Formats: sequence, structure tokens, C-alpha cells
Amino acid sequence: MSRRGASSGAPGAPPGALVDRVRTGLPGPAPGGAELVSAVAATSVLGADGVLDASRRVGAQILGAGPLQPLLDAPGVTDVLVNGAGSVWVDRGEGPRRVDLDLGGEAALRALAVRLAAVGGRRLDESSPWVDARLPDGVRLHAVLPPLSPDGTLLSLRVPRRRAFSLEDLVAAGAVPPSWAPVLRALVRRRLSFLVSGGTGSGKTTVLSSLLGLADPFERLLLVEDAGELAPVHPHVVRLQARHGNVEGAGAVGLDDLVRQALRMRPDRIVVGECRGAEVRDLLAALNTGHEGGCGTVHANAAADVPARLEALGALAGLDRAALAAQAASALHVVLHLRRDAGLRRVAEVGIVARDRHGALAVVPALSADPDDPAAPGAVERAWPELAQRLGLAGEGRGEARGEPVVRPVVSPW
Repeated sequence: MSRRGASSGAPGAPPGALVDRVRTGLPGPAPGGAELVSAVAATSVLGADGVLDASRRVGAQILGAGPLQPLLDAPGVTDVLVNGAGSVWVDRGEGPRRVDLDLGGEAALRALAVRLAAVGGRRLDESSPWVDARLPDGVRLHAVLPPLSPDGTLLSLRVPRRRAFSLEDLVAAGAVPPSWAPVLRALVRRRLSFLVSGGTGSGKTTVLSSLLGLADPFERLLLVEDAGELAPVHPHVVRLQARHGNVEGAGAVGLDDLVRQALRMRPDRIVVGECRGAEVRDLLAALNTGHEGGCGTVHANAAADVPARLEALGALAGLDRAALAAQAASALHVVLHLRRDAGLRRVAEVGIVARDRHGALAVVPALSADPDDPAAPGAVERAWPELAQRLGLAGEGRGEARGEPVVRPVVSPW
């Protein structure tokens, strides 16, 4: 093709000046993506597939995560972790596994971290050596610079779920015992308030999204999150997302502020993506004033540890132990606890929220999963009759050994 043809040929052909710049490497204003691919094609002997591959690599360097982008795009990847330029780990749902990947040295890794932070609208430098941001494609970024990380720049990239999972999908994957599916459906249908607890990476957000998808399609769901991760399949979802302060600390909008705003937006359900601060006070207040069916997630090692976690969060909001127990016992009904065992994320416990004989907040177990068999019905615990009554499932408990329906008297276990 002549230079004249490049500038005056068929529609869509790259301008001749741009072809010359690609051929000679001359500097100039950055072209659009389509123009760049067209210009490279006009000067390349790579063929169509080679040009597309080259354009993807260029796009990753300019707009994406550079050499980490193929890992983020790979099916099944949940996390990409970088512990300095020579240590890259990938979690595909079975725990982190090390991969051999050349990141070009510490200087290149630091430059990548700074660029990703800028893409997420945050600043990363010596005066602000760590950052927590959400990238445009939904990936959650956390980065720390030396000297806070003596071994080099640290990157933690959490990949959002590419699709939402239904309750049936969770059962098929072994994340929920089949006999528990009616219990979870009734939990949402009866508009009980609940928390999903578990450790980092245990699947709390995935399970909560699935349960929210079971809500009545005529309900209005108000999602309040620090980073937008919930993805329920529901026709009426309204999102509020916290805003971090600038380098001077100004302009921050916390979850507690957003929960209060959500109360004024005619919600049918208020959902806090992760309770980890003073917002627990406003959430409990909302659930105690007629906003039934609210829910959220919280970090805890076991269902029995949720009260202690709530007490710690309540202290951040100025609530003492007695006040927190009074608020939570009337606001919350159920705790679903998740565990990650040998790479499998699953609902391991279901308990009801109550107060013990001393007035302290407690979570009493109602169902516990078989640790060795995800498909087994698990064990019926002492709070099951109370939970069954609340869910309208009285008399539908499951026997531990046979997995057959059994009839139990509906009595309070405490």
C-alpha cells in the first residue's frame, strides 16, 4: 500500500502519518485503539492473529495490568498476588500456587503498581505508600511500596466473579448441602435478617449475591459497599459505594454515612457488603426500625465467634457490650458461616442469634455440615426447632444418619 493509499483508501484505513509513525517509531499523539491496530496491521507481517495478539499485549501495557493481565483473564482465577518482582502467585480456587512470570524487575513492578493505582483514581508514592482501589473492570487492587515492604512492591489483585451463581449452582458445586437449599430459600422468603460470616476468600460475597437473587423481584435492594463486589441477579438493585479520602484525608465518605442515606431511599432490603467498622451501629438501628430482611457479611473464624466480632465493631461506634447485645439480638436472626476446606468454599454452619442466660449475645448452632461429604445432610443441632419455626419448616428437620425427614418438637433451646 502506498502512503497515498493509506491516507485516502478504503474507509477505516489508517492515516498515512500514523503508518509512518508505527513503521519508524516516531513520537506523536496517542492514537485510538482501533487506529493503532489498523496501523500495525498495515506495517506488519505477523498476520491477523499476530496483530490481534500484539494489540492485546499493547493494551495490557497501556490500559491493563501488564504481564499480569493474562493471569487475571484466565478462567477460574480469583486472586493474583505479587510478593516482589520475583514472586507471583495465582489462586484458582484451590489456594495460591506460584507461577513463573517475569515482571521486568522491581522498577517495572513499582511503575505498574503506580499506574494501576492511577487507573483506580488513587495516588501511590512515598507520601502515600499503600492503596486500596477498584479498577474499571471490577478487579480490586491493594498495593504497598517499599520500604514498608522490604522485599519489594506488593500487589494483591482480587478478581470479581464473571457471572453470578444461583443457589442451584452452589448446591451442584458442593458449596451448600442439597438438603439445606430449602432452608436458605425460606430464610430469604421469610425476610429474616442474617449475616454471612467466614474468613478471607471463603466465598461470603458469592453466597450473599446468590441469596439476594432469591429476593422478590418487586423488592428494592440497597447495596452499601466499600468496593462493589456483590452481583445479585435481581431487577431492582441500587448501589452506594464508599469513597476514600484524598492524600490530605479530605472527602472520605464511609459506610456508616451511606447506610444512613440508604434509609432515606425507600429500601425493601438494606445490604452492607462487609461490616467492618462503625456502620454496624447504623445497620442494627435500621434492622430494628422496620427494615426487615437486611443482611451483610462479617469476618469471623466460626459462627460462635460472630458475637465477639460484632462487639469489637460496636466498640468502634461507641456501643458497649450490653447495648450491642440488645441491638443485635432483636435485629439479627441467623448467621451462615462459611469455611474453605481443601480449596472448597462451602456453608458449614447455620445458627440463630440469641442471648444466653447472662444476657450476652450468642449464636446457637442449628445445622452443621459434614466436613467429609458436601452432599451429606449434616447434623441437626439444638437450635434447629427454633429456626424451623421461624422459617415455617417445623417438622422438616433432617436426620444425621439416614437423611430422612424427622419430626421434632418446636421448643426454644435456651
